[in-house]
Amino acid sequence: MQDISTDPIDLDAYFQRIGYSGERTASLSTLEAIHACHTNAIAFENLSPLLGQPVLLDLPSLQQKLVDAGRGGYCFEQNGLFRSVLIALGFQVISLAARVLWGAPEGVTTTRSHMLLLVQIEDVPYMADVGFGGSTLPTPIRLTPNAHQSTSHEPFRLLPAKDSYILQVYFAGAWQSLYQFDPQPQYPADYEVSNWYVSTYPKSRFVNSLMVSRLEENCRYALHDNRFTMRPLNGVAEHRVLTTAKELRVVLTREFRLTLPDHPDLETVLQRLAESGD
Repeated sequence: MQDISTDPIDLDAYFQRIGYSGERTASLSTLEAIHACHTNAIAFENLSPLLGQPVLLDLPSLQQKLVDAGRGGYCFEQNGLFRSVLIALGFQVISLAARVLWGAPEGVTTTRSHMLLLVQIEDVPYMADVGFGGSTLPTPIRLTPNAHQSTSHEPFRLLPAKDSYILQVYFAGAWQSLYQFDPQPQYPADYEVSNWYVSTYPKSRFVNSLMVSRLEENCRYALHDNRFTMRPLNGVAEHRVLTTAKELRVVLTREFRLTLPDHPDLETVLQRLAESGD
């Protein structure tokens, strides 16, 4: 079932934001191109919950923040905006939810705290996801189990698991599980609950730690609190500890291409992160 927002989206502004000037057709080539441009231009980041600001998921708020204000966001924001773009272009889109496995203890059942998209193109289902942080899909992949699928970056695959799938990425010489999802459609009300939890729960990592990432053609950038990593596709990862608020500002605006929010506590939070140790 198609879940359609009644709010209009400014496609011209969105495409200018991500640097896309190609065709606006509901084709696989268009999906692949705008997916790549989006992940290159709009960083994954959680500055809003870290600063105690509400994370709003209505389309006007998403456009204002991610498009007009030069900010990024996390999965509900990124894939919420991307979903609206795809629907406006004529794609058939189903919104899904996943249980995050990356970093979770073995055997622990996590909440459905991640949003992803299922896109139908000529009766072929593709999985799109522009909002999973440092392991975000560079391009959509087919919803085909047990298939080694190459991308512009790392290989990915989907493992069948009862009535669901587990997304894995080949990283550091081994297959790593990212999240588990099933084809049950989700609706805005479902995401509102999950979004409120991850953005306000006192123990949520989105409330307590800074997490930022962005893709480039030959590299991934990641920042966790004050630990910055640049990971070239065909080279050795470079790690650096940022020890001042100024260094954090420079990396956030230069490597992650973010316009930082005008918030009275931003400098204090950045300084605290810089002093958090290595």
